[in-house]
Amino acid sequence: MSKQELVVLGQTAAPTADGCCPELLTAPLAEDQAAELAKVFKALGDPVRLRLLSMIASGAGGEICVCDLTPAFDLSQPTISHHLKLLRQAGLIDCERRGTWVYYWLLPETTDRLAGILTRPGRPAPAAPRS
Repeated sequence: MSKQELVVLGQTAAPTADGCCPELLTAPLAEDQAAELAKVFKALGDPVRLRLLSMIASGAGGEICVCDLTPAFDLSQPTISHHLKLLRQAGLIDCERRGTWVYYWLLPETTDRLAGILTRPGRPAPAAPRS
């Protein structure tokens, strides 16, 4: 019988003292952790996907129909679908088909995890800048 620990995707193997995931700035990332995080950051590294994520996150009622996303871009529907697929594969959003349309919503546990990883230890997350 193996004594190897089972690591659940989206969680790190070594929690910090407060029970949360270790931050990027407190301990070096393991190779598998870095590969997993790189997929999420790569998904966020495209301006179209970043805008899609923002539109989904700010949707009324916490979700938005694909019919409301597509007209906001000067891109074809298959291209928008491809970008949404990459966001889903990165674990940032999820969706559900309702009749003809597909509705998308943010998976806050992933964005919260990213925020926790990037927050400097012992410091609260910075407040949003005022415009």
